[in-house]
Amino acid sequence: MPSGFVKKLRAPAGDSPSDRLSSALRAADEAGGRCEVSNFDSGSRIAEIELRVEAKDQEGLDRVIGALAPHGFAVSDEGTLCFEESPRDGVAPAGFYSTTPHATEVFSDGQWHSVTHQRMDACIVEREGEFECVKIRDLVAGDRVVTGDDGLRLALPTASKETDEFSFMSGEVSSERKVGIAVERVADLCRDARKNGKKIIWVPGPVIVHTGAADDLGILATEGWVDGVLSGNALAVHDIEGDLLGTSLGVSLDDGRLVEGGYSHHMRAINVVRAAGDIPSAVRDGVITGGLMHALVTHQVPFILAGSIRDDGPLPDTEMDLVVAQERYAEMLTDAGVVIVLATMLHGIGVGNMLPGGVPLVCVDIHPAVVTKFGDRGSSQTMGVVTDVGLFVARLRKVLLAEDSS
Repeated sequence: MPSGFVKKLRAPAGDSPSDRLSSALRAADEAGGRCEVSNFDSGSRIAEIELRVEAKDQEGLDRVIGALAPHGFAVSDEGTLCFEESPRDGVAPAGFYSTTPHATEVFSDGQWHSVTHQRMDACIVEREGEFECVKIRDLVAGDRVVTGDDGLRLALPTASKETDEFSFMSGEVSSERKVGIAVERVADLCRDARKNGKKIIWVPGPVIVHTGAADDLGILATEGWVDGVLSGNALAVHDIEGDLLGTSLGVSLDDGRLVEGGYSHHMRAINVVRAAGDIPSAVRDGVITGGLMHALVTHQVPFILAGSIRDDGPLPDTEMDLVVAQERYAEMLTDAGVVIVLATMLHGIGVGNMLPGGVPLVCVDIHPAVVTKFGDRGSSQTMGVVTDVGLFVARLRKVLLAEDSS
């Protein structure tokens, strides 16, 4: 039996170290390891937890270490950074280290180096003395890939006024009584992003058309509060159907009643756009005269529509190559200051997996189970708000635009 590896976790003030410790102990137990708390200093400004972990064999130990990684644990001593070469393009060595959203550092040549392009579910590759996260599919034969867990640590954020304020809602699911406060917190995140020259990225689902949130989001785009939109084919289809025919999936946006022949409206909207060439052409030609997509095109706000197997049409603008869509998503997320997900688990979780842990991610959904999934990313920068997206975006628009007019 190995003597055990020691792990450390630094939790920013405002988080609950006790809750984090409990979740880590459960994860270690489920992974088949033995955990012993050797240090738990909850009185300092930055709480520190030190665990001694044991398993029956190296494979079991690696499994426990992997289970603890999403909770912020890493080998505490420097150790020796290990590498193996990628055997061929798109294939990692068997023992590769799989990254988390947390900012990661590696110990090499006597000092700690930050890993760039941080994201979860990637490898760490050394290229010309620099270390970066690289997706498995992007590996090139001969790449020096970090293996094992030695010589690695997770650099969790230090406490500050900003993290204290954000921690009010971070890592939890809000109740309805907190929605008003949550709107103010999200507005603060948007203001901070704009002030710091960072992007405000929105990830809306098609339900925003049914709830009326698309109109409010379009107004926010007009006023400069939207720097990019990441979504799928359905959002644009429903939005354009609403502009052309006054329905969303055949249901009247005015009175909520099913319209005769409405079952075909989304296909007719797709056909109109295909005849025009694409969405920007349909806007320029005066075919599309309102709605969210019209606002995005008119105000030159970039959008990316990622396709899926269930898409009708699709629209010419929808990227049906999944790999290309992921790369375009990741490119738009560069320099994001806040990401706001509106009622889309599919695209929201996909975006969340691409983000480094330090970027605030807000998930708004009427279903608590969906919001909870975002908290499972292991990032303390995730805010969950359980409410109707139509009401939420309308309230957020009023808060942000009231400031602009004052």
